[in-house]
Amino acid sequence: FVARDVNERDFVVGPALRQLALDTLNHGTLRGLRHELLSELVAKVGETCNFTTLDSAAVLYLDRVEAPWPWRLSLAAGEHVPLHCTASGKLFLAFLPTEQRDALIDTLSLARMTDHTLTTAATLRAECDAIAAAGHAVDREEFIAGLIAVAVPVRDAQGSVRGALAVHAPRSRLTLEQATAQLPALRSAAKRMGKLL
Repeated sequence: FVARDVNERDFVVGPALRQLALDTLNHGTLRGLRHELLSELVAKVGETCNFTTLDSAAVLYLDRVEAPWPWRLSLAAGEHVPLHCTASGKLFLAFLPTEQRDALIDTLSLARMTDHTLTTAATLRAECDAIAAAGHAVDREEFIAGLIAVAVPVRDAQGSVRGALAVHAPRSRLTLEQATAQLPALRSAAKRMGKLL
Protein backbone atom coordinates (compact mmCIF):
# COMPACT_ATOMS: atom_id res chain seq x y z
CA PHE A 1 0.00 0.00 0.00
CA VAL A 2 2.92 2.33 0.61
CA ALA A 3 6.50 2.37 -0.60
CA ARG A 4 9.58 4.13 0.67
CA ASP A 5 10.59 7.27 -1.18
CA VAL A 6 14.21 8.24 -1.86
CA ASN A 7 14.39 9.64 1.66
CA GLU A 8 13.96 6.62 3.93
CA ARG A 9 11.66 8.60 6.26
CA ASP A 10 9.19 9.47 3.47
CA PHE A 11 6.60 7.24 1.88
CA VAL A 12 4.69 7.36 -1.41
CA VAL A 13 1.53 5.63 -2.61
CA GLY A 14 2.27 2.02 -3.38
CA PRO A 15 0.82 -0.14 -6.18
CA ALA A 16 -1.85 -1.79 -4.01
CA LEU A 17 -3.19 1.56 -2.76
CA ARG A 18 -3.11 2.96 -6.31
CA GLN A 19 -5.18 0.01 -7.55
CA LEU A 20 -7.61 0.36 -4.64
CA ALA A 21 -8.09 4.05 -5.47
CA LEU A 22 -8.66 3.24 -9.15
CA ASP A 23 -11.18 0.51 -8.28
CA THR A 24 -12.99 2.97 -5.99
CA LEU A 25 -13.12 5.60 -8.73
CA ASN A 26 -14.37 3.13 -11.32
CA HIS A 27 -17.20 1.57 -9.34
CA GLY A 28 -20.30 3.06 -7.89
CA THR A 29 -22.93 5.56 -8.88
CA LEU A 30 -20.65 8.43 -9.87
CA ARG A 31 -18.61 6.20 -12.16
CA GLY A 32 -21.80 5.09 -13.89
CA LEU A 33 -22.92 8.70 -14.34
CA ARG A 34 -19.52 9.69 -15.72
CA HIS A 35 -19.59 6.74 -18.13
CA GLU A 36 -23.08 7.69 -19.30
CA LEU A 37 -21.91 11.25 -19.92
CA LEU A 38 -19.00 9.92 -22.01
CA SER A 39 -21.41 7.72 -23.97
CA GLU A 40 -23.58 10.74 -24.73
CA LEU A 41 -20.52 12.69 -25.86
CA VAL A 42 -19.42 9.87 -28.19
CA ALA A 43 -22.94 9.76 -29.69
CA LYS A 44 -22.72 13.52 -30.28
CA VAL A 45 -19.20 13.79 -31.73
CA GLY A 46 -19.06 10.37 -33.41
CA GLU A 47 -15.59 9.46 -32.15
CA THR A 48 -13.94 7.85 -29.12
CA CYS A 49 -13.87 9.98 -25.95
CA ASN A 50 -12.01 9.51 -22.70
CA PHE A 51 -11.80 10.89 -19.18
CA THR A 52 -8.32 11.12 -17.67
CA THR A 53 -6.46 12.54 -14.71
CA LEU A 54 -2.87 13.43 -13.84
CA ASP A 55 -1.03 10.63 -12.04
CA SER A 56 2.49 11.64 -11.02
CA ALA A 57 4.31 12.13 -14.33
CA ALA A 58 1.76 10.44 -16.61
CA VAL A 59 -1.84 10.57 -17.76
CA LEU A 60 -4.12 7.97 -16.15
CA TYR A 61 -7.18 6.76 -18.07
CA LEU A 62 -10.18 6.70 -15.72
CA ASP A 63 -12.82 5.88 -18.32
CA ARG A 64 -13.23 5.58 -22.06
CA VAL A 65 -16.05 4.99 -24.53
CA GLU A 66 -15.16 3.71 -27.98
CA ALA A 67 -16.82 4.92 -31.15
CA PRO A 68 -18.32 2.13 -33.27
CA TRP A 69 -15.59 2.22 -35.92
CA PRO A 70 -13.33 -0.69 -36.95
CA TRP A 71 -10.05 1.29 -36.62
CA ARG A 72 -9.44 2.33 -33.03
CA LEU A 73 -6.81 2.65 -30.32
CA SER A 74 -7.55 0.42 -27.33
CA LEU A 75 -6.63 1.84 -23.94
CA ALA A 76 -8.40 0.60 -20.82
CA ALA A 77 -9.11 2.35 -17.53
CA GLY A 78 -5.99 2.17 -15.40
CA GLU A 79 -3.55 2.52 -18.28
CA HIS A 80 -1.04 5.36 -18.49
CA VAL A 81 0.13 7.47 -21.44
CA PRO A 82 2.86 10.13 -21.58
CA LEU A 83 2.35 13.78 -20.66
CA HIS A 84 4.47 15.45 -23.33
CA CYS A 85 2.85 14.01 -26.46
CA THR A 86 -0.86 13.62 -25.65
CA ALA A 87 -3.58 16.27 -25.66
CA SER A 88 -4.63 15.47 -22.08
CA GLY A 89 -1.04 15.32 -20.86
CA LYS A 90 -0.08 18.67 -22.31
CA LEU A 91 -3.31 20.11 -20.92
CA PHE A 92 -2.41 18.96 -17.40
CA LEU A 93 1.07 20.44 -17.74
CA ALA A 94 -0.34 23.73 -19.02
CA PHE A 95 -2.60 24.21 -16.00
CA LEU A 96 -0.03 23.38 -13.34
CA PRO A 97 1.55 26.28 -11.44
CA THR A 98 4.54 27.46 -13.51
CA GLU A 99 7.20 26.39 -11.04
CA GLN A 100 5.69 22.91 -10.65
CA ARG A 101 5.22 22.57 -14.42
CA ASP A 102 8.82 23.56 -15.17
CA ALA A 103 10.16 21.13 -12.57
CA LEU A 104 8.03 18.31 -14.00
CA ILE A 105 9.05 19.06 -17.60
CA ASP A 106 12.69 18.95 -16.51
CA THR A 107 12.19 15.36 -15.26
CA LEU A 108 10.38 14.05 -18.37
CA SER A 109 12.37 12.08 -20.94
CA LEU A 110 10.49 13.75 -23.85
CA ALA A 111 10.91 10.60 -25.92
CA ARG A 112 10.17 10.95 -29.62
CA MET A 113 7.05 8.92 -30.35
CA THR A 114 6.47 10.23 -33.90
CA ASP A 115 7.97 12.83 -36.23
CA HIS A 116 5.62 15.40 -34.63
CA THR A 117 6.50 14.82 -30.96
CA LEU A 118 7.75 17.84 -29.02
CA THR A 119 11.15 16.72 -27.75
CA THR A 120 12.64 19.83 -26.15
CA ALA A 121 11.68 21.48 -22.89
CA ALA A 122 11.55 24.90 -24.60
CA THR A 123 9.02 23.83 -27.26
CA LEU A 124 6.91 21.99 -24.67
CA ARG A 125 6.86 25.06 -22.39
CA ALA A 126 5.81 27.26 -25.33
CA GLU A 127 3.06 24.78 -26.18
CA CYS A 128 1.87 24.83 -22.56
CA ASP A 129 1.64 28.63 -22.63
CA ALA A 130 -0.45 28.46 -25.83
CA ILE A 131 -2.71 25.77 -24.30
CA ALA A 132 -3.29 27.81 -21.14
CA ALA A 133 -4.28 30.81 -23.28
CA ALA A 134 -6.56 28.78 -25.58
CA GLY A 135 -8.17 26.67 -22.83
CA HIS A 136 -7.75 23.41 -24.75
CA ALA A 137 -4.97 21.16 -26.04
CA VAL A 138 -4.42 19.23 -29.24
CA ASP A 139 -2.37 16.21 -30.19
CA ARG A 140 -1.11 16.70 -33.76
CA GLU A 141 -0.07 13.08 -34.32
CA GLU A 142 2.49 13.49 -31.53
CA PHE A 143 1.74 10.24 -29.68
CA ILE A 144 0.74 7.92 -32.54
CA ALA A 145 1.23 8.65 -36.24
CA GLY A 146 -2.13 9.25 -37.90
CA LEU A 147 -4.00 9.90 -34.62
CA ILE A 148 -5.20 13.37 -33.57
CA ALA A 149 -6.91 14.47 -30.35
CA VAL A 150 -8.44 17.49 -28.63
CA ALA A 151 -8.75 17.80 -24.83
CA VAL A 152 -10.47 20.23 -22.47
CA PRO A 153 -10.10 20.59 -18.70
CA VAL A 154 -12.57 19.21 -16.17
CA ARG A 155 -12.63 21.54 -13.18
CA ASP A 156 -13.87 20.90 -9.66
CA ALA A 157 -16.15 23.27 -7.71
CA GLN A 158 -13.12 25.40 -6.73
CA GLY A 159 -12.01 25.76 -10.36
CA SER A 160 -8.98 23.46 -10.13
CA VAL A 161 -8.25 21.19 -13.10
CA ARG A 162 -8.89 17.67 -11.82
CA GLY A 163 -9.33 15.82 -15.09
CA ALA A 164 -9.56 16.09 -18.85
CA LEU A 165 -12.12 15.09 -21.45
CA ALA A 166 -10.72 14.27 -24.86
CA VAL A 167 -11.86 13.11 -28.26
CA HIS A 168 -9.48 11.32 -30.59
CA ALA A 169 -9.63 9.69 -33.98
CA PRO A 170 -7.52 8.74 -36.96
CA ARG A 171 -6.72 11.79 -39.09
CA SER A 172 -8.10 9.94 -42.12
CA ARG A 173 -11.54 10.05 -40.50
CA LEU A 174 -11.42 13.31 -38.52
CA THR A 175 -9.24 16.30 -39.31
CA LEU A 176 -7.85 18.48 -36.54
CA GLU A 177 -10.14 21.28 -37.73
CA GLN A 178 -13.17 18.99 -37.46
CA ALA A 179 -12.03 17.87 -34.01
CA THR A 180 -11.63 21.45 -32.75
CA ALA A 181 -15.12 22.17 -34.09
CA GLN A 182 -16.29 19.75 -31.36
CA LEU A 183 -14.93 22.04 -28.60
CA PRO A 184 -18.38 23.38 -27.61
CA ALA A 185 -19.65 19.81 -27.05
CA LEU A 186 -16.48 18.87 -25.15
CA ARG A 187 -16.66 21.96 -22.93
CA SER A 188 -20.33 21.39 -22.17
CA ALA A 189 -19.62 17.77 -21.22
CA ALA A 190 -16.60 18.83 -19.13
CA LYS A 191 -18.76 21.25 -17.17
CA ARG A 192 -21.23 18.46 -16.42
CA MET A 193 -18.37 16.05 -15.61
CA GLY A 194 -17.00 18.55 -13.10
CA LYS A 195 -20.16 18.12 -11.05
CA LEU A 196 -19.50 14.35 -10.90
CA LEU A 197 -16.06 14.56 -9.31
